[in-house]
Amino acid sequence: MTDRPLALVVDDDVTVRDVVTRYLDRAGYRVEVAGDGEQALRSVAGRMPDIVVLDLMLPRLGGLEVCRRLRRDGLGVPIVMLTALGEEEDRVLGLELGADDYVTKPFSPRELVLRVGSVLRRHREVPARDSGAGPVVDGDLRVDVPGRRAFLADRELALTVREFDLLAFLIRRPGQVFTRAELLERVWGWDFGDQSTVTVHVRRLREKVETDPTNPVRIATVWGVGYRYDGAAGAPAA
Repeated sequence: MTDRPLALVVDDDVTVRDVVTRYLDRAGYRVEVAGDGEQALRSVAGRMPDIVVLDLMLPRLGGLEVCRRLRRDGLGVPIVMLTALGEEEDRVLGLELGADDYVTKPFSPRELVLRVGSVLRRHREVPARDSGAGPVVDGDLRVDVPGRRAFLADRELALTVREFDLLAFLIRRPGQVFTRAELLERVWGWDFGDQSTVTVHVRRLREKVETDPTNPVRIATVWGVGYRYDGAAGAPAA
């Protein structure tokens, strides 16, 4: 069946590749594998996958560099990282580079399949609660929620799946304050997890939608609570 989504699994551990491939295949994915970063980039260049499962610890070319190059080339393919339990700094850096989600090793293959499916669905579909009839405009920022596209001064922004989801969620709820735990649940669909994921994505989003990310006016920090979307001039978006 050619309509099955294609997943690229990148890991130098043959056992991990085999297990992940078996579970993804059972879940309805076609799977390609790569044992190092250079092979992964060649595979993407030859045929764009629908999603990449990317281990950070790779020979020849590390997973962080693979992620950096994919995002540098403007490729919006969703990326789910595989990280070791003690690699928190690398995990945060991976999110800053544009990865959409992560699973820590040792991991449950079933959990990985669920995370892959969640990221892919959000990449392809618009949640009903955010599927407004038209774009949301805030000054020179325009967010086309149904079309999953965002523009700043008529320039289309290169947003990852989670960055777009976060922006769409916040801009449609101007003036409302959300804790990191609430954003993790309502945007990521997680009822538990590392809340620094939200912090990293807010930081990346500010770099793309704020004139001065160090002095944000759109995405405000409510100290001790969480985040709130304000308009470009401090007024709610229309």
